[in-house]
Amino acid sequence: MVSERRTARMLDGLRERKWWNMGFGVRWTLHGDGRTPAPGAVVRPDERLSWPRTAGLGAQHVVAMFGASFVAPVLMGLDPNLAIMMSGVATAIFLLATRGRVPSYLGCSLSFVGVAAAIRAGGGDSAVVTGAVFVVGAALFLAGVAVQRFGARIIHAAMPPVVTGAVVMLIGFNLAPVTAATYWPQDQWTALLTMLFTGLAVVCLPGFWSRIAIFLGLVFGYTISWLFDLLFGRIHSPMGGPEAVDHWRLDLSGVGKAEWIGLPSFHAPAFEWSAILIALPVVIALIAENAGHIKAVGEMTGDPLDDKLGTAIAADGAASMLSTAVGGPPNTTYSENIGVMAATRVYSTAAYWAAAGFALLFGLCPKFGAVVAAIPGGVLGGITVILYGMIGLLGAQIWLNGRVDLRNPLNLVPAAAGIIIGIGGVKLQITDSFELGGIALGTIVVITGYHVLRHFAPAHLKAREPLLDSGTSAYDEGETGLGDQDTRP
Repeated sequence: MVSERRTARMLDGLRERKWWNMGFGVRWTLHGDGRTPAPGAVVRPDERLSWPRTAGLGAQHVVAMFGASFVAPVLMGLDPNLAIMMSGVATAIFLLATRGRVPSYLGCSLSFVGVAAAIRAGGGDSAVVTGAVFVVGAALFLAGVAVQRFGARIIHAAMPPVVTGAVVMLIGFNLAPVTAATYWPQDQWTALLTMLFTGLAVVCLPGFWSRIAIFLGLVFGYTISWLFDLLFGRIHSPMGGPEAVDHWRLDLSGVGKAEWIGLPSFHAPAFEWSAILIALPVVIALIAENAGHIKAVGEMTGDPLDDKLGTAIAADGAASMLSTAVGGPPNTTYSENIGVMAATRVYSTAAYWAAAGFALLFGLCPKFGAVVAAIPGGVLGGITVILYGMIGLLGAQIWLNGRVDLRNPLNLVPAAAGIIIGIGGVKLQITDSFELGGIALGTIVVITGYHVLRHFAPAHLKAREPLLDSGTSAYDEGETGLGDQDTRP
């Protein structure tokens, strides 16, 4: 009998370890008292706060990505409720694949909005769009397998710190026109007040409250919009288009019409070579986004994640394949959630599991989707000013940590050109039905520009000698291995 009980306890222990190791990937330890982290402390991926606080942070991550994750599928002509549901599934796949080491949320990729528009302009429907993107997901999966097989060195060889920093920067700042042209003009005063409140909340509120400042900013903006409607009536402003119209700041009419429980709209993909060829170049941007995300998260958490780069890329590709196979949009590591982590300093993957669960449930609730879709544009304007700026400045942090010398034209020229292309939305028309622009074109310019220039550059620039004599850098201090040699022409 004793032996049977011992055997049963051993089996239970094995099951528990298997659940944690193969299921969630990590067993979280409680951070401090689980309530208020110490000043300046971070909650690491393998730590968590109390479960109610962890759930609240998960909800904040879901709210942070709702704007883009609802807008992107609408622009692509796909079901936003399916998008939010599959973002939860994709996040779970990603956390399982990376075994809980990489805090990340996978939401609908904005890189495909232009691709979807081009495919639809050529006569393709939603099935053709998702079919083309399914192939992109497969290509991304294979790229991740290659990185996992041959090591992160192939990514670092192609994307040294000057490149990854520039890519992260242009990904973040590329979102600036969305704020400036779409959200902010809808209600500039609500946007300004929301921005100020959120900034104060991040800096001034104590403990846990400062860590959910983004969510509090959204609640504040919702309330201000409701009060302004009561006090001043309708506002005359654009609603995402060029023409100004009279409208309520907070329009909840769609909430009453929506059902509480309902399935999203599923459909199977269809495959056409013309559409696939239009979509495939986006693989470059997705690899860059994933590499930038892994680099940024590694910098923030202090845990180098190079060994997880291939896994992360492959997981993103697999999640996108699954999503598009049922008619949803592709997914990518979400930059908005990097901003939330930077603001809260909570990197617990437990919060992301909570976020995945919320997203799955919310995807089954059209009424909740209607509530989120009703977030006033001015509120999103105030929030995204801070979030998108945080994302872009993480690229500068990569430069600082990598001691990138921007006085060297080999670093300066490709980064400058790629960032301006990415931020400004410069487009390159390849054929009548295919163009590159924004993040994709900026990424290509940074990567290819750096390596082409490096091939033709004189030796003293390859040795990273600074361009100007004034000032000092790591390279002036003998770290190039050149000692006191003067290699300037």
